[in-house]
Amino acid sequence: MPIEEQQKRKEEFRNVVEEYNHHPEMMVLTYSLVGLRGDADFLLWRISYQLDLFQEMTTKLLHTGLGQYLTIAYSYLSLTKRSIYVDKANPEHQNSRAHIVPGQGKYLFVYPFIKTRDWYHLTFATRQGMMDEHIKVGMKYPSVKLNTTYSFGIDDQEFVVAFESDHVQDFSNLVQELRESEASRYTLRDVPMFTCIRKETVSEMLDTI
Repeated sequence: MPIEEQQKRKEEFRNVVEEYNHHPEMMVLTYSLVGLRGDADFLLWRISYQLDLFQEMTTKLLHTGLGQYLTIAYSYLSLTKRSIYVDKANPEHQNSRAHIVPGQGKYLFVYPFIKTRDWYHLTFATRQGMMDEHIKVGMKYPSVKLNTTYSFGIDDQEFVVAFESDHVQDFSNLVQELRESEASRYTLRDVPMFTCIRKETVSEMLDTI
C-alpha cells in the first residue's frame, strides 16, 4: 500500500484514540510492544467509569482504515476498589486503590492473575500474614509502582496487575523475589506477561508498526 494511504489510515485511527482521550469520562494511554512480543504490537490502556465507552470506542477503531487490518489479540477488563488487606507500613495506601493514576513510568508490565481456590479457603488472618510479607518485599523496590485491579465475575481472570517503572531490572528483581514468598504457592496463573514502552502520543505508537 502506498505510504500516503498508510498514513491516511493511521490518521483515522489516531483521531478516534484522541477523541476518547479527550472525552471527559475516559483516559487513554498508548504503549508499543513491537519487538517485545510476537503476538501483540501495541497496547491501549483505557480507564473509564462507563463500560459502554469501551465498546463504543472499539467499534469506531475497528471501522477505521487501519482497524480493518487489526486483530485484538488480548483484552482484559477490571475494576478498581480498595484492597481488603491492610498495608501496615502505610495504612492509607489502600485508599488510593479506588482510582488509578497511570502514566508514571516509561515501562508498563501487565499480566492477568488468578489465585488457587485453596487461597480463598484460608483464614483471613493467614492471608493477611502472607500479604504482609508480599508488601514488605514490594517496599524494597520504590521505583516500581503497582496498580492492582479486580476482574471477579466480569472477565476470565481474577485480577489484572499493572506495574509501572523506569527501570526494567528493578521490576524483574521484584518478581523474582516475590516467587520466593509464601503467597506465591497459591498462584494458579500469571501469564501472559506484557512488557510495554510508553509512547506520549498515538502517532509515536503508530510509527512503531
